[in-house]
Amino acid sequence: MITNVNTTLGTACKTMEDLAPWMRRDGVSADDFQGTFAEATAFGGRRCSLPTTSDVYGLYFNKDLLARAGYTTPPRTLQELERMALKLTTYKADGSIKTLGFNPLVGFQQNTAATLGHAAGVRWMKDGDASVGSTPEWRDLISWQQKFVRKIGYAKLKTFTAGLGDEWSADNAFQTGRIAMALDGEWRVAFIAEQAKKLRYGTAPFPVLAGSGQHYGGGFVSAADIGVNKRSSHKEAAWTLVKYLTTDTGAAVKLANGIKNIPTLKSAAASPSLDAPAPYRTFIDASADLASDTSPVTEIGSTLTATVDDFWTGYQQGSGAGLAPGLRKVDKDIDNALGLRRAK
Repeated sequence: MITNVNTTLGTACKTMEDLAPWMRRDGVSADDFQGTFAEATAFGGRRCSLPTTSDVYGLYFNKDLLARAGYTTPPRTLQELERMALKLTTYKADGSIKTLGFNPLVGFQQNTAATLGHAAGVRWMKDGDASVGSTPEWRDLISWQQKFVRKIGYAKLKTFTAGLGDEWSADNAFQTGRIAMALDGEWRVAFIAEQAKKLRYGTAPFPVLAGSGQHYGGGFVSAADIGVNKRSSHKEAAWTLVKYLTTDTGAAVKLANGIKNIPTLKSAAASPSLDAPAPYRTFIDASADLASDTSPVTEIGSTLTATVDDFWTGYQQGSGAGLAPGLRKVDKDIDNALGLRRAK
């Protein structure tokens, strides 16, 4: 049984076997895996699954566009990202955007509450309840983003975004040079190698919000997990497959090379057989960084992050008023969803 740690593990865990006894018997340790991945495969006191490959998020930047604006290195803070992006943004004679330094809109491609939230080290939950509204980093992050949007203009950004190519096609806005910097996952390295061979670009950890205390060097991560279904009639054989796919170095390398994701197994990430060009290496390093993290595993799955996304996509359109009560409402909606789920 394969699941995604961020969206379905909290709901799927009750249908999956606890792998801890098999792990103890066969000498499989959580320490065999990079960073936070093994921790995020447990829920409710049970080791429901083990991680196979992962997605790791970072910053992509167009070297030529940055050089024309006088920049030789990527930003390390969101404040630096904003300053650079505003300088990199160019306009047509009618005032519409020609080239965008960075698209700050939540809902654009990989810009989500989860991926951006990591940049400020936000807290989602405390003692089993939502804590978005009581976390200063959420308010600081959303305020920063909303002011950034206003400096360019929400309407201009929406019009520009509507005219961009599909994210997953060769017309991807970063690949065609219409956006100078973008938040994206490691898979974009493979897309660029196939679809934009002449693009001169670099990758770096995604910038962090200055003053938030978040360490620069990590990133938001998400893993594909695999476990044993409780209803399986061949549980020992199923565990053998799970163990092979997650702990065999050769298998983990082959899988990562095949789908161009990051291996979670430490020995695979360090293997000379791993196809790891320099831009891809950024994401391998980030996956092992202690600052890398994912959103909490809960009984409501993606509803946790989607609730913040829904609020934020609406809030970014306005004047910036009503942030505190809006986030308190987010907490209430999340807690209500958790309460309904736990009552079942």
